[in-house]
Amino acid sequence: MTLLVIRDAEQTVRQLNMSKMLIVSVPIAAVLSISGLILSMQWKSAAHIRDLEGQLSNQSLALNITVKDKDEAIRVLQNEIVRLSSETQSVKDRVEQMSNLEMQMQQFVEGYIDVRTEKDSPSTYTARHTAWNERVQVGGEAQKVRSEQIIDLAHRSSFDLEQVRHMLATVQQSAPATMKQALTKQTTIDGTPSIWPTTSRRITSSFGYRQDPLNRRAAFHAGIDIGGEMGDPVYAAADGDVIEAGFNSGRGHYIIIRHVNQLDTWYMHLQRIDVEAGSRVAKGDEIAKVGSTGRSTGPHLHFQVVQKSEPIDPLPFVGSAPSVTSASSSTSQPSPLNRRPVLPKEPQLSSGSREKY
Repeated sequence: MTLLVIRDAEQTVRQLNMSKMLIVSVPIAAVLSISGLILSMQWKSAAHIRDLEGQLSNQSLALNITVKDKDEAIRVLQNEIVRLSSETQSVKDRVEQMSNLEMQMQQFVEGYIDVRTEKDSPSTYTARHTAWNERVQVGGEAQKVRSEQIIDLAHRSSFDLEQVRHMLATVQQSAPATMKQALTKQTTIDGTPSIWPTTSRRITSSFGYRQDPLNRRAAFHAGIDIGGEMGDPVYAAADGDVIEAGFNSGRGHYIIIRHVNQLDTWYMHLQRIDVEAGSRVAKGDEIAKVGSTGRSTGPHLHFQVVQKSEPIDPLPFVGSAPSVTSASSSTSQPSPLNRRPVLPKEPQLSSGSREKY
């Protein structure tokens, strides 16, 4: 095959002789090259698509696992919110009980109410709560919890917790002052005579004016005489400090104990003294033995209460007080500040005995 190449009108014509094989092979080679390129691109595209499909499959599997994990996490969180809500209510109830007890203690300290024992007072609890997720002795319809309900429960629990924090802060602020008042009240109670000072309860001479047993003249008796047996125990009627312990020709062996509210108790005609001046005694401690020393006609205890250096009738303090043996077996005693002299189990008054001072 001959090809004529005419480049310009003024230039000569060039003649190229090409074989028929070359003319046929060039287009075939071009087609094959293009076909190979297309096939190569298709193969790479197919491989890339397979990789993408694999990645998509893995991502889909991971997404399914994540969704399942999220569902499980949501379920766990819902249960946790329910549990926390239950515990929040329980804590709130207990804090309210603490507040009520603190208020009762405050009222008791201020003298507004009498504290009763738990078995005598109305029950604070209407029901006893156990764990929130007990598996036995429970039942009810299965109702699915909506997300809105859980969110509302979480909000209410948050509000309850805020209330609990406020209540705890209030109790924390008021409890120290109330405790201080309670301790002061307890000190006053313990330091006020409220224990019968010996084992015998037979009064042989009362407080006030009488005929002196020795000179038969009118005289003022500053205490009460309690007839007893020689060596009977003598007990401290209240907490206090021994300010005097000695002997006097009129009092015999005697003890004076200083208590709260400028109160003193005197114990006279003792056989023996078991404490010394400056020592601290507690209510019910044995401090001496009944005797007949000093100006006495027989074994007895002269018990006297003095306030601001003036003798006062001991019976309003100890007239209905328990003995040490009965006091130790009793679980609770009424406040001596609220006692009145006329109450059950009064001391026995003896008219025939001359065991007096």
